[in-house]
Amino acid sequence: MIAKRQFPLISAPMAGGISTPELAAAVSSAGGLGFLAGGYLTEKALAEQVSAVRESTSEPFGVNLFVPGIRHAIDLDDYCARMGAEAARYGVRAGAPSWDDDQYQAKVELVVHQRIPVVSFTFGLPEESVVERLHEVGSEVVVTVTTPEEAAQAAAVGADAVCVQGMEAGGHRAVFEDDGRSPGGGPLYGLLAALRLVKAEVDLPVIAAGGLVHGADVAAVLTAGAVAAQLGTAFLVCAEAGTSSEHRAQIAAGARWTELTRAFSGRPARGLVNEFMTEHGPVAPAAYPQLNNLTKPIRGAAAKAGDPERMSMWAGQTYSQARPMPAAQLVQQLMAEAREAMAGARDRLSPSASDAL
Repeated sequence: MIAKRQFPLISAPMAGGISTPELAAAVSSAGGLGFLAGGYLTEKALAEQVSAVRESTSEPFGVNLFVPGIRHAIDLDDYCARMGAEAARYGVRAGAPSWDDDQYQAKVELVVHQRIPVVSFTFGLPEESVVERLHEVGSEVVVTVTTPEEAAQAAAVGADAVCVQGMEAGGHRAVFEDDGRSPGGGPLYGLLAALRLVKAEVDLPVIAAGGLVHGADVAAVLTAGAVAAQLGTAFLVCAEAGTSSEHRAQIAAGARWTELTRAFSGRPARGLVNEFMTEHGPVAPAAYPQLNNLTKPIRGAAAKAGDPERMSMWAGQTYSQARPMPAAQLVQQLMAEAREAMAGARDRLSPSASDAL
């Protein structure tokens, strides 16, 4: 399915309302592969989004699901007190630091029943039985990985491909197990290094993700052996994306740098640095989704107030190069740039160019 698309280009599933049905449909209709983000949605809401995509395009698309982790007992009293003070800024209450499975099983049943063309999994491995059921209805299964070891585990459960996430990527790190100590929850590899290590470990098609915003970036990962490039930050400022106005404004300003933090969700994620990250990131425990539920009212109130200092503004390292335009136009431009970059590389590698060196 992925290899048969007109363009080897995928719009990354971005949870929290950014990956809309309009965005997924636009990318798929333009020849790429659009994705819906099933994370944080109820089973009913996800079903409605699937229907909306199918009403807008007859082209294949994908759905991403969050794999729930193991519930660990952890003392959150100190962080709850911090969040109580943050919530008071906006006259709201912090959320309950509760654990949940994101309605995972119900959404698995949905994607099987709906025969979604491509189903990807993040934060862990789907059960081998789930992979088999998806294969039975004709779905391709992709597992997002950050290390060669995770890629080997994905191959063992029967994944059709792995999406390799480099450290440059915006949003949540896809690590299976957050070590709770290092900034990224485990080893941090740049995308090209991760591609090389994963391809040496498994004989599976590889999708590349992390810091890709230009067609030349797409060309780079394709020549490095990826079958497709997955871009998220590049689509953040497209007209069809559900990105908030303040988030768009901060991307346009390009004045902030990015860092990995657990401050908002309890799981490492890359975003635009603000006061919330600076003040709470160093002491935020590895407790996902408890912290995500705890801070949700604060993030919502900050967005409503237009306060970028307490919003989670996920973005990759190259966010300042994102270009606002309709998604279909971006797909076309990216592929034109990729072709130009590949042609230029061929010219530089020609015998005459070598002689000139």
